[in-house]
Amino acid sequence: MYSKKFGIMGGTFDPIHYGHLVIANEVLAKYKLDRIIFVPTGNPPHKSVEGMTDAYHRYMMVQFATMTNPQFYVSNIEVYKEEVCYTVETIIELKKKYKDAEFYFITGTDAVLELPTWKSPKEILKLCKFIAVNRPGYVTDSYEEKIKIIMKQYGGLIESIKAPQLQISSTDIRERICNNRPTKYLLPETVEQYILKNQLYKCG
Repeated sequence: MYSKKFGIMGGTFDPIHYGHLVIANEVLAKYKLDRIIFVPTGNPPHKSVEGMTDAYHRYMMVQFATMTNPQFYVSNIEVYKEEVCYTVETIIELKKKYKDAEFYFITGTDAVLELPTWKSPKEILKLCKFIAVNRPGYVTDSYEEKIKIIMKQYGGLIESIKAPQLQISSTDIRERICNNRPTKYLLPETVEQYILKNQLYKCG
């Protein structure tokens, strides 16, 4: 029997912003989790790494963003890997580290629908439960039906929740910094200061 419940929230976090933190906190409370483990990606298989900020900087920004919440942890499990990181491998490593924990993988509804394209989806769904968070502007009438098909094909449990929707995106923040537009109140001040100090997302 598991004694702890941990959420896993992976992402490029380039940069992390209040939208990520609101979702994490909502899931933490709704599922009465003991902690959320943020896992900044190293070399993600589903996204182009061209132009992506160095993994160390992204890891440090997540550290600064989460430092005031004792139930938020940051893992560097993928940060220093040179090879492509796959979700199934990361979850296996985390389960080895936290043997007494039950895991909940937190991601967006769009990502869940792509689950069949991931490496070893059946194994992933055996290792942890999925929490699909409805993202701003993402609407599909057939979503629930598609989720049922995925669960029937691969097993496991996928639950959908609605979190407070903040119209914030990492892409917009990067573009704002590039164009010298304000980012205040979109992301934690500690992250904003880190970006300024390290001159991240500057154009030209």
